[in-house]
Amino acid sequence: MSTSTGIRPLAVLRRFSVVIIFLAICLVFALGSPDFLTRSNLLNVALQTSIIAIVAVGMTFTILTAGIDLSVGSVMALSGALAAGLAVQQGLGTYAGIALALLAGVAVGTVNGLLIVLGGVPPFVATLAMLAVARGLTLVYTQGRPIAGLADDFKWLGGGLVPVAIMVLVALVAWVVLRQTRFGLYVYATGGNEETTRLAGVSTRRITLAVYMISGFTAALGGVLLTARLWSAQPNAATGWELDAIAAPVLGGTSLFGGVGGVGGTLVGAFIIGVLSNGLNLLRVSPYYQQVIKGAVFILAVMLDLATKRRR
Repeated sequence: MSTSTGIRPLAVLRRFSVVIIFLAICLVFALGSPDFLTRSNLLNVALQTSIIAIVAVGMTFTILTAGIDLSVGSVMALSGALAAGLAVQQGLGTYAGIALALLAGVAVGTVNGLLIVLGGVPPFVATLAMLAVARGLTLVYTQGRPIAGLADDFKWLGGGLVPVAIMVLVALVAWVVLRQTRFGLYVYATGGNEETTRLAGVSTRRITLAVYMISGFTAALGGVLLTARLWSAQPNAATGWELDAIAAPVLGGTSLFGGVGGVGGTLVGAFIIGVLSNGLNLLRVSPYYQQVIKGAVFILAVMLDLATKRRR
């Protein structure tokens, strides 16, 4: 009885601290800028956050298995460039181009997964290498130049509340998969104790391969939406987005050690990042200092993760 009583406050703190932090940050910016709580600004925050949240949902799957995917920013750029190039330059049309770009993202995720489960390459190394490969392929495909001339039905995907609606749909599907299916149970089990899960008859290799395919898909989807929002495919798009995509799940309570976390926390973590960027812009904080602040927030999140891991 005493053990469960001792654990419960920590579990409650871990579950709701991110929401408290989010509300506190919102309060600070609301007091600091009269424009923060305006309808137009809140819609802008939702739009800005939706794309990174979609990518972070896929990242959640990899981190839950105690892995990581550093290639997501480059996959976003590659998929966005392919979608635009196939639709505009090859004349395949918007939806055929997007479909092939999403398949390309899944293919990159598959390669990542195979390197890890068959090649024995650590996730950090495999996806770091893919970060360079995918970015290089993007530069080769685009010749280092933007691809413009997107059709209206392509641009529509990046406007209004469309990315937000897609984010909600992706999050709902991911939540159902993680919480209501056997696959989701195996994802948590693989991250919690891979060897025990394997001895129980679960193919942890297939689970690991699947989560990197999911991460590749969500990164590709985010890349397509970013391209639609920018009205063009930029070869250097999403550079550095890996940090935000990793920070969002960790801020939301997903443990880097695997087996703990979920989609709800990831969304809150993504909105913390989005609100930070928006609020600091409203307060006219230099972009250079913004990078420092984001890095500090990520370090604090990792330290909290380490502290709670030791106390479990």
